[in-house]
Amino acid sequence: MPKTLIYVPIIHTSADLGSLAKDVNARGIADLGEEFWQNHIKTVEGFWDVLFDYFKSLDVKGVKIYQDGMIADGEIGQKIVEEGVRLGSKNYELISSLLKEGAILVKTEKFEFVKEERDRLLSITQAKSRFQKLLAFLKYKFVKDRLLNQRDKFIVQRIKETLNTDETGMLFIGAYHNIKPRLPKDIQIKEIKEGEKIKEYQQLLPFGDKIKSRKRFEELGQYLISKVLV
Repeated sequence: MPKTLIYVPIIHTSADLGSLAKDVNARGIADLGEEFWQNHIKTVEGFWDVLFDYFKSLDVKGVKIYQDGMIADGEIGQKIVEEGVRLGSKNYELISSLLKEGAILVKTEKFEFVKEERDRLLSITQAKSRFQKLLAFLKYKFVKDRLLNQRDKFIVQRIKETLNTDETGMLFIGAYHNIKPRLPKDIQIKEIKEGEKIKEYQQLLPFGDKIKSRKRFEELGQYLISKVLV
């Protein structure tokens, strides 16, 4: 059997954003209105419920888990997962359930890369004036592509180093990452949700209440919460 990678493009919930969550929620409500924002949150929760249902049907013993933002494995990685569960992360709740069924957590990202991106995002949310926020945003925008590229290269390298012949891995990854084209040809990819559709949903979110994009946004929302068919 070839190497197999179950590719899971994800949308993060507020619980995954840590100290960024409060600002993101406040901005979402301010820009889109509370009702629209709450409907979006319900869609994301429904998306994760669908993933839970799918993975319940799989035998995951020995399957290697690669997680967006996971900077350690072993005991430290387990503590990161447990803390995520405590904070209410659906993503980490799913990872925790898979580990209990015999899956194996693998260090996926480099701490320095993840920290730099989070620090730059924090500088935007913690800015005390509009000018400081704009300046922090421009600085982040200038380095965003470089940071994402560095992270993607590292993630691919970790998969290449640790996923062996006849083994199966699962990659839980944000839809803006560009991993698939970088993976070796000997890895069979099984994408359980179309990453491009999830990315499109996120891109439409700020405009999803506008008449022009509402229909497409609603279609994509229904896709997110539809049963996994692969």
